[in-house]
Amino acid sequence: MSTAFVTPPHGRSFGLRLDTLIRLRWLAVSGQVLALVVVNLGLGFPLPLTSCLAVVGLSALVNVLLRVKYPVARRLGDAAAGPLLAYDVLQLTALLYLTGGLKNPFVLLYLAPVMISSTALSWTTTVLLGVLAVACAGTVGLWARPLPWAGGNLPVLPDLYLAGIWVSLSVAVGFIGMHAWRVAEEARELAEALAATELVLAREQHLSAIDGLAAAAAHELGTPLSTIALVVKEMQRSMTDGDPHAEDVALLRDQANRCRDILQKLTSLSAGDAPFDRMPLALLLEEVVEPHRNFGIAINVQVKDDPNAPVIARNPGLLYGLGNLVENAVDFAATRVDISAQWSVAGLDIVVADDGPGFSPEVSGRIGQPYVTSRARDRLEEDGESGLGLGFFIAKTLLERTGATLTFQNRFPPETGAVIRMHWPRKALAIETDDYATKGRGSD
Repeated sequence: MSTAFVTPPHGRSFGLRLDTLIRLRWLAVSGQVLALVVVNLGLGFPLPLTSCLAVVGLSALVNVLLRVKYPVARRLGDAAAGPLLAYDVLQLTALLYLTGGLKNPFVLLYLAPVMISSTALSWTTTVLLGVLAVACAGTVGLWARPLPWAGGNLPVLPDLYLAGIWVSLSVAVGFIGMHAWRVAEEARELAEALAATELVLAREQHLSAIDGLAAAAAHELGTPLSTIALVVKEMQRSMTDGDPHAEDVALLRDQANRCRDILQKLTSLSAGDAPFDRMPLALLLEEVVEPHRNFGIAINVQVKDDPNAPVIARNPGLLYGLGNLVENAVDFAATRVDISAQWSVAGLDIVVADDGPGFSPEVSGRIGQPYVTSRARDRLEEDGESGLGLGFFIAKTLLERTGATLTFQNRFPPETGAVIRMHWPRKALAIETDDYATKGRGSD
C-alpha cells in the first residue's frame, strides 16, 4: 500500500502540575543544603556559605510563594513552567559559580530541568532550556570561583579537560533530552490512541444500548396502547349519528394507530440491527461486509456450508474491528477483496486479502502502531482526508481484546496485495457448535 506517514503535531505541551514542580524543587533545595553542610562541616572545605545559602534560600522562598499564591493542582503550560525551569538552571549556575564551576561534580545536575521539560513540555521549550543549560555551563567554565578544597594543594585541572567536560555535558543534554522527549511523546501518542479506541467502543456500546432500550419501550408501551385502542373502538360503536364527540374520538383512534405504527417501526429497527446476541459466522461476516459492497470493489466471502459452523457472540468491538479492516482493504484493492474463514477444534481463523499494491516496506514494520497511515484512494487525497493513522490501531486493539492474534503480510510475488490473518482460540469468542462442544470437552 502506498505510504503517507501522518504523525501528530510535535511540539505539543501537555503541561506540568505545579505541585510536582514544587515537590521537585523542595527535593533539590534539601539536597543542596545537605551538600553544603557536608562539604563545609563534614569535609572541612572552605565555602562562601552565606552566599550559597542565600541562593538556596531564594529557591525556597519562590517555592513558598508559589504554594501560597496558586492552587497546587494547577497545571502549568509552557509559558509558566518554562520560566520556572529556566530559573532552576540559573540558580544552579549561581551555586556552581560559587563552588568551582565545571570542576564541581554536581555540574551534571544541569540535566535535571531538561529532563523534566522533555517529559511534560513541548519540544521548543525543551530545546530552549537545553541551549540555556549548555550556555550556563560554558559560562561557569570560563568564570567561577576556585573549587573548595582543604589544604594548600588545590587540584588544577587542564583547560582542555574542562572543555571536554563542557562538550560531554552538552552532548548529554542533547542526547538524553531528545531520547526522553521521544519516549514521552510515544507514550502520549499511545494514550491518545487508546482514548480514541475507548470512545469508539463506547459509542458502539451506546448504540447497542439504545437499540435494547427502544425494543423494551416498544414492548412495555404495546399493552396500554392496545387497551386505549380497544376503548376507543368501543366508544365509536356506542356513538350515534351526529354525536358532537365523534370527530374527537375519530382523531383519538387515528393517533392511537399512529403510535402503534411508531412502536412497530422501533421494534423492527431494533430487530434489524441486533437480531441475536449470538450469530452464525457467515451471518456475522455478511453484516460486516454489507456496508462496503457499493464502492466498485467485488467482495468475495468464503465460508463453507457446514451445519457445525461456529456461532459467535456478537459484540461491538468485534464488528467494528473487522469492519475497519474490510474498509481498509476495499480502499486499497484494485478489483476485489477476498474474505475467508476456517475453523477447527483449535480455534477460528479469518483472512482478509486484497489485490492492491500491498504494504510498503516503510509501513510493514509499524502496522498497528498509532499515527501510522497509508491511504491510496484518489477520492481521499482529493478530499484532503488522509486520516490520523488510528484506523489499524483501533481495529487491532479491539480485535486483540476479543482474544485475536493478528499478522500482516503481503502476497507472495508475482501476486500483489495485502493479507491480514486473524486467529482466535476456541474459547476466545465463545464459539458454540455441537461439534465444538463435544470435541472441546474431550480436549480439556
